Amino acid sequence: MVNGSEHIFIEQDGKITEYPEHFINLQKLEDVVQQIVSKVNRMVNEANPIVDVRLIDGSRVNIVLPPVSLNGPVVTIRKFPKNPMTMDKLLETGSINESVAHFLKTLVVAKYNIFISGGTGSGKTTFLNVLSNYIPHDERIITIEDSAELQIRGVPNLVRLEVRNANVEGKNAVTIRDLLKSALRMRPRPDYFGRGKRCCCM
Repeated sequence: MVNGSEHIFIEQDGKITEYPEHFINLQKLEDVVQQIVSKVNRMVNEANPIVDVRLIDGSRVNIVLPPVSLNGPVVTIRKFPKNPMTMDKLLETGSINESVAHFLKTLVVAKYNIFISGGTGSGKTTFLNVLSNYIPHDERIITIEDSAELQIRGVPNLVRLEVRNANVEGKNAVTIRDLLKSALRMRPRPDYFGRGKRCCCM
């Protein structure tokens, strides 16, 4: 979390601490911001001061520039683990017990609708990824997300869709509604999960 050129914070193991270093000056931070967005063919400036981008490694970056941000450019980067959480790990840490794990597996295999909700950083995506491991490998899965964060593995017939924000002229946006209409023509199977308004797996 970069709050202007003077303050950088890092979250590790659920604890936020301030990083001892900072940017040399505001111009250096602005240069880094432009390097980030240019690598993914996006633009951020005073006319378009807010942007969300996904980096090549899957990390999510949110950038807010002045005049919307009052203390200089604000950059928030969310990195995801290379080795995703599994049900076995949840059992080891005591986050869930075996009877609940078995019950959830039964619901997934039986194609029940499951709605997962919670606050930011509460583990919605992590838990959804864990449950997705129970999806039979011969299913066809279509995911719709505003920010592609799911890490569904072991399902070869997988289609991943992500919304697209409007360009600087306010055109060419692709909404969740647009993607859902398209997904209904992709021979989806019944719903597996819903994660707020952010994701639909069929």
